[in-house]
Amino acid sequence: MVRYPYIAIEGVIGVGKTTLARLMRDAFQAELLLEVFEENPFLSDFYADRERYAFQTQIFFLLSRYRQQHRVIGQTLSHSTLISDYSFAKDRLFAHLNLMGDELEMYGRVHSVLAEKIPLPDLVVFLRAELDTLMDRIATRDRPYERAMSRDYISDLRLAYQRFFADYHDAPVLVIDTDGLNWVSDPEALAHVVGRVRTALEDGFEQPQLPMFEGEVPGDVVHEVHDGMRPTSQRRLADFQRWQQLLDQDDAGLGDLYLNYMGLTQEVGQLGAEMTAIWRQQKNLYQKVGNQPEALEQAMTECLPHLRAELADCLVYLLKLANTTGIDLEVAFLEKARR
Repeated sequence: MVRYPYIAIEGVIGVGKTTLARLMRDAFQAELLLEVFEENPFLSDFYADRERYAFQTQIFFLLSRYRQQHRVIGQTLSHSTLISDYSFAKDRLFAHLNLMGDELEMYGRVHSVLAEKIPLPDLVVFLRAELDTLMDRIATRDRPYERAMSRDYISDLRLAYQRFFADYHDAPVLVIDTDGLNWVSDPEALAHVVGRVRTALEDGFEQPQLPMFEGEVPGDVVHEVHDGMRPTSQRRLADFQRWQQLLDQDDAGLGDLYLNYMGLTQEVGQLGAEMTAIWRQQKNLYQKVGNQPEALEQAMTECLPHLRAELADCLVYLLKLANTTGIDLEVAFLEKARR
């Protein structure tokens, strides 16, 4: 079945996400998914008193974004390209900026459950702009609930976006600096952006569907496309975690933490049996060759196919557990390695 690409446009308040999404619709013959933020009853109170209304505002946005994306994305991609002016992942960015303590922990639990059911974009277009540019654009559009936004808040938000997408590996990211681009009044500026998006999709939207694989190795994925540079192509742990989630999307047992844990313990047991077989074979070969390293090398060569299969099985259940709990294994590994 043909699956059309899903493009999410991201960036800080005032950078021009919604405007660009609307202008790109015709170029890609796409349907639009636009964030409905005006319906949040806590939004104006939040901008006036962030600390008091942060949790209510964030939870409302999380549930609203989940309801909208869960209903629309899967249905649309079966017949049309989809362009959205936000991604579900960005909700987590705002939560870490505005919440703390028990509220952040509670938010994280809810987000991890909901995020499993939201399809990931095939390309994230991350729009950047300098702080002065953002403040000018916010002032120009003059939305009532944005008038109370402070320059410091927008500055913090801008930096949070840059940190977030520097470590984002769930989908390819196309970074576009927008300070000198006015795609509303300049057709050439819009054509430039559309061309870069098309190139990024051609380079990055080539992930084969894993359920169709028969022993093939997944293709490379573009992770970031920088201005003036060719995209990098490399597999990341996050790619394998995402592919495992695609494989398990129709598996009713995917979200069962206990069953996945038991599966992992079973595979670790089988891995232990393979290691025991290697040690026994090494002992037998040592009696023949009289050299421990040579005996171990021969034993490993003979047992390697089985060992490789058991290690792969262990990895599968680690990926399942990570997806079930909402843990990014790559981020967790890097945090552990830095200690």
